[in-house]
Amino acid sequence: MTVAIAYVLALLVVALALFLWDYLTVDIVGIVILLLLAVPGILSAKDALASFGDQTIIVLIGLFVLTTGVVRTGVVERVGLRLAALSGKKPNRLVRLVLVVVTALGVGLTNTERTAVFLPVMIGIARRAAIPLSRVLMPLAFAAILGGGLTVISTSTNLLVSSQLPRYGMEPLGFFEMTAVGVAIALLGLAYLLFLAPKLLPDRSSKDMTDRYDLRRYLSEVVLTPGSRLSGKTLAESQLGSAMSLNVLGIVRDQKRRLAPPPQSRLREGDILIIEGKAEDILSVKDTEGVEIRPEVNLSDPDLQSEEVRMMEAMVLPGSDLVGRTLKESDFRERTALTVLAIHSAGGADQIEKISRNRLKASDVLLLQGHQRDLDRLRSGEGLLLLEDVSAHHPRTRRGKMAAAIFVLSILLGASGVLALPVAFLLGGLLLVLTRCITTQEAYESVPWRLMVMIACMISFGVAMEQTGAAAYLADVIVGWVRPLGPLGVLGGFFLFTVLLTQPMSNQAAALVVLPVAITVARQLDLNPRALVMTVTFAASCSFLTPLEPSCLLVYGPGRYRFFDFTRVGGILTVIVFIVSMLLIPVFWPLHAGP
Repeated sequence: MTVAIAYVLALLVVALALFLWDYLTVDIVGIVILLLLAVPGILSAKDALASFGDQTIIVLIGLFVLTTGVVRTGVVERVGLRLAALSGKKPNRLVRLVLVVVTALGVGLTNTERTAVFLPVMIGIARRAAIPLSRVLMPLAFAAILGGGLTVISTSTNLLVSSQLPRYGMEPLGFFEMTAVGVAIALLGLAYLLFLAPKLLPDRSSKDMTDRYDLRRYLSEVVLTPGSRLSGKTLAESQLGSAMSLNVLGIVRDQKRRLAPPPQSRLREGDILIIEGKAEDILSVKDTEGVEIRPEVNLSDPDLQSEEVRMMEAMVLPGSDLVGRTLKESDFRERTALTVLAIHSAGGADQIEKISRNRLKASDVLLLQGHQRDLDRLRSGEGLLLLEDVSAHHPRTRRGKMAAAIFVLSILLGASGVLALPVAFLLGGLLLVLTRCITTQEAYESVPWRLMVMIACMISFGVAMEQTGAAAYLADVIVGWVRPLGPLGVLGGFFLFTVLLTQPMSNQAAALVVLPVAITVARQLDLNPRALVMTVTFAASCSFLTPLEPSCLLVYGPGRYRFFDFTRVGGILTVIVFIVSMLLIPVFWPLHAGP
């Protein structure tokens, strides 16, 4: 063992410890490792920094922007609403539908994005059906992870592995090369989640966490526009409550107000509905189902699409001249050039009035929409305290078809080879901005830059392992251990090794560490390197044993889970993925085939 090999292997231990310690963020850990390679000259500055221009980074940036486009324009949200409509009043059926759809969307969306988008949907289902969140949220995260093997873009790890293969003289992964095995894993994993996992999931009261996770509820009013599809339907048939999580508190028709309308009440064009709901649920009404939020009907679509138009929550401060007055009496619109979309009453909804007639109290929260410059002026006057920017909760549904078309076109161009994947994804991201499906700011904010830095640094670490001979040294050691086990034993050993590394490290970092070792071992034992590459790829996404995977972290708090809940429920799922991989990988990538 040379000094350089010993140094790089020691850095591997340091990296594992830092990832496990979790005191430093992943990007800082990556930079520390990169500097410890570059400063002593283990890697030249050129080699150490070249990874930041790697095409993997470009592909991932493009993919994050593309998926943000279909999320921001409400495409995925509409899927959730349609599911709610299909399931009727059967929450168990809806939970199962959501799990299936979340897994299937792995064809084009990453794990974390699918979990994040459907998390509010699942919480809403649980709240309405009085199901503990602990019974539904872990399956949601696991279903998202199960869809990670459907295509090469289903996870960033797949893309990362694919982009590194030419470095070892191998072809990148085909767009659907993983699909056959990925579908088998998804089907068997879903069967487990739907029928066996519910018996293992903890049953903890969800009321406290549901209440904490519930955002403040607002009072607003919407109008049924001419030609609305809701016209002629009853409140129950409209599914404003069951599908959109809105409470209809009253109906104003012909200047007459009807409070607490029964579900049989039939709606008409021009009806004004007084509704209560969370900010994002109220904002989702925009341009959907033939209803409009009434206070903003004078604003044009180009105004709403401007990058300068934001939506903010603002609290009425004690001593404000708004206290005790209505919006109409205070000439709020004329004074501020801002529109009030909804009001959250600090003391609860003690009166149900059109929001322009509600008398404001200290600590009431207004949901405001307007230009950034007008919102900035509130910081110095009007007795309002700006709270949170909720602009992201407003899907631009009128751009949904455009965003979906751009998304599909980009994937088809990249998958078919008409354009290189980085070019296809960057083109799609540019088109989303040019067609105003997303703003430039949203495009930049959609990219997890810390993850990009960590991936770039770990690519450099993989280069160091190869250049110093550390990968070959580890391969020699592993060959001595696994040779007596035969080819299938080698596959199983690398699967388990990768799964273990994936728990403290990120999926991407684990794959980058194991990949050069696996390829070297395969060549030393005269095995098909691609079979081991696929083993590492599937194992790197097998993150069911701990809550450290991003999808699992999203549900960890709301579900009131304990650390070992994931080990108990995810352990069996890990075994399922392991068995399917060991049975099918040799079928699709024969162990003794040429590279």
